[in-house]
Amino acid sequence: MPRVADDPKWTDPGLLVLGSLADGAKHGYAMVHDVEESAGVRLGPGTLYGAIARLEARGLIEALDDGDSRRRPYRLTARGVEVLERQLAGMQRFAALGRKRLARFTPALGGTS
Repeated sequence: MPRVADDPKWTDPGLLVLGSLADGAKHGYAMVHDVEESAGVRLGPGTLYGAIARLEARGLIEALDDGDSRRRPYRLTARGVEVLERQLAGMQRFAALGRKRLARFTPALGGTS
């Protein structure tokens, strides 16, 4: 499936949110903590909630009603899973190509210098 122009890019906070939600529903604070631990990126509240709003508007995530309006959890939708899988596959192809290209410069990767 080809990439859609407004799909989150691998550098986009939206992709970090999608990746965080891949292992289950989370509220904002839990996403911030997970993204920081897994990706080493600290999302500020404005960045996080802006990404959440965009992802929700595009139907990639949905809010769950658990009765606590202060900590609303979100989860991936089926479309969100598809987009995340497509983005991760693209990142994997890019990383593999980058490693192949770097191999000629980096003896540790099996190339010659």
